[in-house]
Amino acid sequence: MDRRQFLKITSAAVALGTMSSCANNQPKLSDRKRLYVDGLSFIPTDHQDVKASGLDAYIADISSIEEVKQPDGSINYKRTYQACLKSLKAAKAELSNHPDKYLIALRGSDIEKARIDSRCAVFFQIQGADCVEGGFDQLDHFYDLGLRALQLTHHYNNDYAGGALNLGNRGLTVKGHQLLERLEQKRMLIDLSHSNVVTAEQTLLHAKGPIVQTHGAARAIVNNARCSPDHIIKGIADSGGVFGVFMMSWWLTNESVPRSEHLIDHLRHIKNIAGVDAVAIANDYPLRGQNSILAAGNNNQVAMAGYGGWWQQMGQRGVLGFDREVNHIVIPELNHIKRMRSIEYLLKKSGFTTLEIDKVMGKNWQRVLIDVLG
Repeated sequence: MDRRQFLKITSAAVALGTMSSCANNQPKLSDRKRLYVDGLSFIPTDHQDVKASGLDAYIADISSIEEVKQPDGSINYKRTYQACLKSLKAAKAELSNHPDKYLIALRGSDIEKARIDSRCAVFFQIQGADCVEGGFDQLDHFYDLGLRALQLTHHYNNDYAGGALNLGNRGLTVKGHQLLERLEQKRMLIDLSHSNVVTAEQTLLHAKGPIVQTHGAARAIVNNARCSPDHIIKGIADSGGVFGVFMMSWWLTNESVPRSEHLIDHLRHIKNIAGVDAVAIANDYPLRGQNSILAAGNNNQVAMAGYGGWWQQMGQRGVLGFDREVNHIVIPELNHIKRMRSIEYLLKKSGFTTLEIDKVMGKNWQRVLIDVLG
């Protein structure tokens, strides 16, 4: 029996135990809607959104960025310890003020616990280990406050790992290996999103448990540094982890008009190369969708006015895949608060089986969160 098979068997046993212990207090499974879990979104400003979204659980990026002046006088934007400590405390306080809507999730089994009470389980995440800047006692502090997932880097190199948008092949540093070990000791979710290929390879080689990519896309479809090659997706699957496909359309298709089928193409590709147990959904936008585009009637050109310059700058630096012109960042028919229902319908329409849809829409995330967090 390999590690992946073992993890699947043990997580299933935990899930069954959790459900059976609560069987007298919950609706029959046949009377409940399909489980929806989102790999990455944010805390909404309107707390009615979580109910409208239909989500049973999601991973929430609660990180915050601080301006840091560089020696040459330029300004860098960094997820510092103090900024993220403040935002983590604020997120915890905000959700605690709405106990009828949220459960701050510390264990994967909290998904079922929240679902019984018609609440949403929220797992706190930070996009980038830059926030651990003064020793691993800072990571311990984050953990004690409820942080359960940490992304190794965000786009660019840091003290721990190589970012996808930096040129070169920097992987895990000595401190990065130490961080990996500490995260596994604490049973925290290790997120490869925004990491470069070498960092992902080394993490998958040395990790002992499931590794995830909360939000990304397949490089076989869109040849861009922010998208993952097949061997990384397969490695995540072999670790027992999942790969969440996000809503950022310029990394989902090379076509000028983004369509919902382009999202399905990535989900199907991951299923074909890594197995359906590795396929998951992510967002990377607020629960309602990308705000500025929504306000403009889902007009992609509005958002591109803010992103176009950055894309061109990456192209001028020679970063893979940024040499093509783009004119969209969302799929309009999925840029709304009920997109999980739309994705469920698209999966049915595209020939995914009932069991496969169950896994993609939430069961795969639930399995991994139980495997890692308990």
